[in-house]
Amino acid sequence: MKISLCQINPTVGAIDRNVDLIMKWYQKAVAAGAELTVFPELALVGYPPQDLLLRRRFLDKAEMALKSIAEKTTVPMIIGNPLRENGELYNCAFVCSNGEITGHYKKRLLPTYDVFDEDRYFTSGESMEVIEVRFGDSLVKIGMQICEDLWDEDYACNLAKSLKEKGAECIVNISASPYRVGRLADRSKLIVSKVTETALPFFYCNIVGAQDELIFDGQSLAYDGKGNLIGQGSAFEEDIVLVDLENPVPIQLKISEREQKIYNALVLGVRDYFRKTGYKKAVLGLSGGIDSSLTGCIAVDALGPNNVHGVSMPSRYSSDHSRNDAKTLAKNLGIDYRTISIESIIGEFDESLEESFNGSETGVAEENIQARVRGSLLMALSNKFNWLVLSTGNKTELAMGYCTLYGDMNGGLAVISDLSKTDVYALSRWVNEEAGSERIPVNSIEKPPSAELRPDQVDPFDYDVVSPIVSALIEDEKSPTELMAEGADQELVKDISRRIRINEYKRRQAAPGLRVTSKAFGIGRRVPIVNQFDELNHD
Repeated sequence: MKISLCQINPTVGAIDRNVDLIMKWYQKAVAAGAELTVFPELALVGYPPQDLLLRRRFLDKAEMALKSIAEKTTVPMIIGNPLRENGELYNCAFVCSNGEITGHYKKRLLPTYDVFDEDRYFTSGESMEVIEVRFGDSLVKIGMQICEDLWDEDYACNLAKSLKEKGAECIVNISASPYRVGRLADRSKLIVSKVTETALPFFYCNIVGAQDELIFDGQSLAYDGKGNLIGQGSAFEEDIVLVDLENPVPIQLKISEREQKIYNALVLGVRDYFRKTGYKKAVLGLSGGIDSSLTGCIAVDALGPNNVHGVSMPSRYSSDHSRNDAKTLAKNLGIDYRTISIESIIGEFDESLEESFNGSETGVAEENIQARVRGSLLMALSNKFNWLVLSTGNKTELAMGYCTLYGDMNGGLAVISDLSKTDVYALSRWVNEEAGSERIPVNSIEKPPSAELRPDQVDPFDYDVVSPIVSALIEDEKSPTELMAEGADQELVKDISRRIRINEYKRRQAAPGLRVTSKAFGIGRRVPIVNQFDELNHD
């Protein structure tokens, strides 16, 4: 039995294009000898469709599309699509063969944590299904799963065992599992445990591509009944995994180095965000610092140098080395580069506010005007030329509130907002190592970070100390008390915890950011802006 796992990159809502995409890969798989083709969860409508699922015409369109695909099938296909039945909506896996829909399975476990809210839309299926699929003269009993069904240990049940008891000869899981650091290893370990328990071959077909904040890595997996990996899909690109169960060939799990995988995820995230929204070109401010430098590299690798515009916006506080570093970066990347001085504009602000600010000391308000002028200039270029602004702030800065609302936070996409400052440095060094040259000027990596909004300014944090604490509080969801017990500085932990809490209103107004960790600022972290809960006093 030859099975193909077709990890494709559909677009949410582009149902007609998704049909064409599915049929293209279906025909490739059949031509390669596949006797069963498998496509990911909700492949016809894209994942996650969110409130599109509340629109009747959207569901009508999806149903018609499924019927049209079924009519074109010869070799059996398993594919994900919504199902309306008796006034309820289900997340389903359908079996299509010989021009007909021959069976379906309703997803049992609906995730309601982090970025998932499937119970907002779907009703849970009541039973596990074993569906008979004909291969020539033989019938094979396939145990069906959809994504979260694999993670059944979190629900105090054992769906794989239930499928075994119902006579399944193999298990197929169609999935839309977002990428995060370490996710492939987690999936592989869990699948191996299910194979060990059931002695059933296991086929896991994952979607690939990006949708808003989420990035899907593909990396579909196929295991034989002995727990040997016999197929693995590419990371962050469409692919067919074709395996022959009668002649399995064991392979080793491919796990790329951490920096490479994160970087490739962000490149895909930017590329798909532009491709699927219709934008062609990006613009970003180039300060000569590490954050904008890394963002510029990612943008170029995602869109091509001809589609990226870098803008230097110096003031009286901008150092010569920062101006030179920005210019050198643009030259290294081969992008359009222009300089727009903000000095005269700042002078106009100072004059206009002189009476209102009279008697007060110069401080953060004046510094933030500089950031807001730069943000306004980038938005003006965006409006004029239809360039999408990329914001360049990192996760550590967003956590600490070390960013300017309507200034450097302006943008249509926050490329590195889920990277700690230490990860920004790690990826920047990796970029240069991978290129074998200085794509990012070494000075941008080695110099003390500074916003350059006042004379001799440097960032007020030791990022090597602050970034791990931010990650522990956000991603690991540790309490301040736990961190203190582990030896972290008490006053520093208190300060970081307070800053995270009081700056939620800023982050709520930030551009959508690409998610690469277990917990990002965005749809998977829903903390009230009005929040008087002080965890330090309630631990």
